[in-house]
Amino acid sequence: MIKVYIDATSVRNKPTGIGFYTINLINELYYLENTSDLNLNIYFHPSLKNWLSRNFLIPKLLEQYLKVLPLNIPVSLADLLAKYSPFILFCFRNNLGDIDLIHGADHYIYPHQQAKKVITIHDLTFLKFPKYSTKIVKSYTKRIKQCLKWTDAIITFSENTKQDIVDFFNVDPNVIYIIPQASRYSNNYLTPQILTKCIVSIEKHLHSPYFLFVSTLEPRKNILNLIKAFEYLKINYSIPHKLILIGKKGWDYNSIIDYINKSTFKEDIQHLDYISDQLLAVFYSQAEAFIYPSFYEGFGLPILEAMTLGSPVITSNTSSLPEVAGNAALYVDPYDYYQLAKMMLKILNNPDLRKEMISRGKQQANNFSWKNTALKTLNAYKSVLSKSKKL
Repeated sequence: MIKVYIDATSVRNKPTGIGFYTINLINELYYLENTSDLNLNIYFHPSLKNWLSRNFLIPKLLEQYLKVLPLNIPVSLADLLAKYSPFILFCFRNNLGDIDLIHGADHYIYPHQQAKKVITIHDLTFLKFPKYSTKIVKSYTKRIKQCLKWTDAIITFSENTKQDIVDFFNVDPNVIYIIPQASRYSNNYLTPQILTKCIVSIEKHLHSPYFLFVSTLEPRKNILNLIKAFEYLKINYSIPHKLILIGKKGWDYNSIIDYINKSTFKEDIQHLDYISDQLLAVFYSQAEAFIYPSFYEGFGLPILEAMTLGSPVITSNTSSLPEVAGNAALYVDPYDYYQLAKMMLKILNNPDLRKEMISRGKQQANNFSWKNTALKTLNAYKSVLSKSKKL
């Protein structure tokens, strides 16, 4: 039996990004417990506020699992000690006990002395595009460098990010495991019942055709160039479409909101915050096209979600995005909003192309599943346990 602890500190009540990856991986690994030699356990670092008040309540999304432990050190202090005094961290390990392997799912791995250690590195935005990173994210470099001193293996999601890790941290590529993520949706997710129920609540957004963007509103996502491309089509081709942006407001979102408010077409640009999985699925399925012009991604999960639910995809020709979308998307230079506008127009003017892209997208999305993610992760655990070499 392999006893594994996975860090679920990133899991929040409304997970996005890293939290979404972590909770989906945990769900599938738990299913594997019944058919494998895995003994899965969960731990989390409490926030500093909760730690000081001795509040170690299990986060709501983790309550369904039986084996969940709060670690007796707050996440902010663990981060600080990892960067400057990692040897002190060993004083806080007592409530994890004896384990075979520990998995840090968010650019950090707790230095348990006896266990093998695996860290997930999602992307290197903070190194490649520091201007698109918050102050906290920029500090990841020092933290990761320290963690790599006691890490046995790395999990990441694409060849592109693997090469970035090799280049920036001088890591042996043989200890990096590429394990892609997957869509939260299945091909048959949108039943007639869900579709009917959700359309009633969002029908005001569906009166006009629309282009869709889904992700956190932040500069790295290149939303300003998307808006400029949309404005170009409005001015030069008088398209009846709207642009719908769905996602939480992230770092430096004010520049995006300010631009929208000053736009001649601000009434046609709508921002919706975090919405339910069901409502989001309907927006994906009804979109003219899904646009994801990000400057840099470690994976690009919304692309798979859009493809699964039948939306043709236009995305950037950079970083990991071509690996995820394959031959099922149209690609653009993220710095060229005119090129993006032309691609959007190409879909509008070519129904046969749009139909073909939807078919290809569904086929491409079928290559990914969270079950496969969990199986490959478990295989990575076993591979690490069979080796003695550190990074």
